[in-house]
Amino acid sequence: MTTDFITTTAQSGSNPWSYILPEISLGGLALLLLVFEIVFPKTLKRHIPTLSIIAQLGILVLTVCAAMRTRGNVSDYFYGMLANNTGAQFMRIFFVIVSILVHGLAMISLKKQRVPRTEFFHIVLVITAAMMLLAQAANFLMLFVALETVTVGFYILISYYRASPLSLEAGLKYLILGALSSGLLLFGIVLLYGVAGNPDIMSNIPLSEGGFRDPLGFERVFFGFTSGINPFLANTGLLLVLSGIAFKIGLVPFQIWIPDVYQGAPTPVTAFLSVGSKTAGFAVLLSLLRIIVFTPAAKVVVPFLVVMTFATIIFGNLAALTQHNVKRIMGLSGVSHAGFIMIGVLSMISVMSEEGYKSGLFTAIFVYLIAYALASFAVFGVMALVAGESDAEQELSDYHGLSKRSPFLAGVLAVGLGSLAGIPPLFGFMGKLLVFISAFQAGLYGMLAVAILGVVVSIYYYFGWLRAAFFQNWQTPTTPSDVPAHPADRIRVPVAMKALLAVLALASVFFGFYQKPVMDLLVLLRLA
Repeated sequence: MTTDFITTTAQSGSNPWSYILPEISLGGLALLLLVFEIVFPKTLKRHIPTLSIIAQLGILVLTVCAAMRTRGNVSDYFYGMLANNTGAQFMRIFFVIVSILVHGLAMISLKKQRVPRTEFFHIVLVITAAMMLLAQAANFLMLFVALETVTVGFYILISYYRASPLSLEAGLKYLILGALSSGLLLFGIVLLYGVAGNPDIMSNIPLSEGGFRDPLGFERVFFGFTSGINPFLANTGLLLVLSGIAFKIGLVPFQIWIPDVYQGAPTPVTAFLSVGSKTAGFAVLLSLLRIIVFTPAAKVVVPFLVVMTFATIIFGNLAALTQHNVKRIMGLSGVSHAGFIMIGVLSMISVMSEEGYKSGLFTAIFVYLIAYALASFAVFGVMALVAGESDAEQELSDYHGLSKRSPFLAGVLAVGLGSLAGIPPLFGFMGKLLVFISAFQAGLYGMLAVAILGVVVSIYYYFGWLRAAFFQNWQTPTTPSDVPAHPADRIRVPVAMKALLAVLALASVFFGFYQKPVMDLLVLLRLA
């Protein structure tokens, strides 16, 4: 063991630090923002978010260049801690773009609150860097550290509006349930290590680069599943790990926190949770499943995921029917979308187990994630502008007559909700269609039927929101307590925000008609 440590330490200079340069750049930028907060005069501090966005655009270019340089090169880095698995480079690019969009929403929302601003963007950058590392994790130690970095950052962001009781309540609930999920994850890792990392089978594990055995590497841990040593403990540990990941994704029965947390969290944080945190969970799930599917544990994992997927689609859509708070609607609809993405994951598992690993199986999942992100940020952008100082109390009644008082926002809202509902010819329809086709090809007919019924149900609550915006006029309230804190007819949409929302809406329309640019990107990254 001592020899392995010495060998690892001696060769640490060979680790390709340039490979994680985007993550290092994000961390450096996060620290730089705090320096700017100290040294900049008050007149310049308001430009810090803009500087952060400009810097992230440069980091985005750097990340794309890194993806082009390493595409198709499936290899491990830092002695198996990180791996350039299929989809890892796509996820890195995706998370940087999500961070930029969250910055845009926060520049609108934070102006309505008396809270520190620079620290908010600092935490967003740290979480983004951790998500990028999480997508590349190939070791349970790296998985846990990166995942907890993301979780701790969200503990702060969710309760960032300290003057709001709902925000503090949401932060407390996420803290308690997040700690529970972390405990499940850590206990599962301990069980897996105890079974697959014990000395009885460590001698049979092949040496990794550097001449040492990594007992916490994904592939080396799952090697224990094929050794026939205490499969009960191994399967239990694996199910606990998947339960911890399911909490981040929002799969039933680990979705109980979502409505309250999504409502109480600041709107930009709700968007970050809905898109960024969910995608990070799927990135980890895909990294694990691409190995598990070829082990005997697949016989336990697949039924476990099938049951959760059925329950997630049914619960998410039915629970959203009775909601009137738009943030809760988005949270519960996000639960149903997690179920739709899981259909693509299960289809991938089914085909992989029969035909072997093929990168093209990820196409439907990644197209769905792109469509979901475009539509979600378009809707959350409208919500950030319509919301008043009481960010958590956004009701359907606040959108009455929005089409007359703000046609632009109403149009963006219609495109975003239509895409989330899967209405043709919007991009969300193509995402759902590809997922349904993959389910049909995999023979998952029962799940396909439930998914179609889920789409039908979702149209009711999405179009109920659109009915409020287009067909119901805002009535003059009879009592002062009924007056919205920030009625839509007083909204001033900044030029930059209007451009951002227009790009998101037009992209959902354009890619609905013409998907070739998206497919070309996936082919370029060898994902299709």
